[in-house]
Amino acid sequence: MLKGFKEFVMRGNVVDLAVAVVIGAAFTKIIGAVVDGFINPLIAAIFGKADISGVWNFHINGAIFSIGLILQAALNFLFVAAAVYFAIVMPLNKLAERRARGQEPEPDPLTADQELLTEIRDLLRARQP
Repeated sequence: MLKGFKEFVMRGNVVDLAVAVVIGAAFTKIIGAVVDGFINPLIAAIFGKADISGVWNFHINGAIFSIGLILQAALNFLFVAAAVYFAIVMPLNKLAERRARGQEPEPDPLTADQELLTEIRDLLRARQP
């Protein structure tokens, strides 16, 4: 039972997931600082409020509808997605491209035995109907 648990925990995808959660938690603080230190003051300068969650509210029969709340959540998602893409995904893709370009091995020249075997193979293929 413990052996199976150890294999499960040591599987690459479980370890990768744990690392992703830890990095995500740390990255959340950076994104929060960008939103609180730059985006929200920019929104406050444009709309006169700290965020747009209070914009475009209306009441119908005592129910409060908030279009601004939906827009604020959508903007926060876009900010996080853009930050993850430009800070993590794009640089890692560029790094992977560079590694792939440098790791393409050139084929080794064939030895005399390999050339002879290749000729025999080609002759046998040509004789078969």
